[in-house]
Amino acid sequence: MSRRSIDYDRHAAAYPSHRRTDPHIAARVHAALGDARTVLNVGAGAGSYEPDDRHVVAVEPSAGMRAQRPPRLAPAIAARAEQLPFDDGAFDAAMAIVTIHHWEDPTAGLRELRRVARGPVVVLTFDVDGLARFWMMSDYLPEALADDGARFPAIADVVEALGGARVEPLSVLADCRDGFFEAYYARPEMYLDPAVRAAQSVWPRLPTGVEERALAALEADLRSGAWEERHGHLRLAPEYDSGLRLVVSDGVE
Repeated sequence: MSRRSIDYDRHAAAYPSHRRTDPHIAARVHAALGDARTVLNVGAGAGSYEPDDRHVVAVEPSAGMRAQRPPRLAPAIAARAEQLPFDDGAFDAAMAIVTIHHWEDPTAGLRELRRVARGPVVVLTFDVDGLARFWMMSDYLPEALADDGARFPAIADVVEALGGARVEPLSVLADCRDGFFEAYYARPEMYLDPAVRAAQSVWPRLPTGVEERALAALEADLRSGAWEERHGHLRLAPEYDSGLRLVVSDGVE
C-alpha cells in the first residue's frame, strides 16, 4: 500500500474538540522538559501539551492547524521540522508530540530538534510493535498497521537520530482525554462516531472502502457480543500499553 499524505488543512477543525491535552501524558512530557524556560514545539498543531509556565515557540506547517490554536497561545511559525529557521542551541529544550510519523524525513527532523536545543529533546511517538497488538489494528484495520509500519521510525532509530536518549513506556489511561487512535481501547463504540474519527489521522490514509468495511465489522461485533468475548476485559482495564513511548534526549548544557 502506498503512503498517503494527509490534508490537515481539511481535517484540522475536528482537532480542538477531540484532541485535548491529557493530564497524565502532559505531566510526563512537562517533567521531561526539566527546568527549561524556552521550549520549541515542532509539529505543534493546535497546541496540545504546550506548557503554560514557559516561553514556547511553536512550528506548524499546516495553515489549517495553525488556525486552530486558541487565542491564549502564541501563533505558530510556518516551517517544517526538517528545516528549522533557528540558530544552533537557540532553545533550552524542544518537543515533538505524536508528529514525527507525518514528517517527510523523520531522521532529518529529529537531528534538527537536537541541533536547536541546548537541553532536553522530548519526543512522544509510538512503537509499531505495540500498535500491532491493538485490537482495532489486528481485528479491523490491518491496512492501517501496514501504513503505520512505513511511517513510524523504529524507536532505536529515533534514539540514534537524537544522538542517544532514554525511552520511557507511557500507558494510556481508560479515560484519556486526547482522542488519538489508541485512546479508546476500552471504549470501542467511540470509533463509530464520525467526529471522533475526523480527529484521527489514520482514517484519511486508508484505501477507498476500508473505513466502511472496518466500521461495519466493528458495529456487527458490538451488536453480536463478539467484541466483548475477545476484548471485553479491556473495559475494566485502568490503563493500556498501546506502544506509546516517551523518548528523551537530555543533551549537553
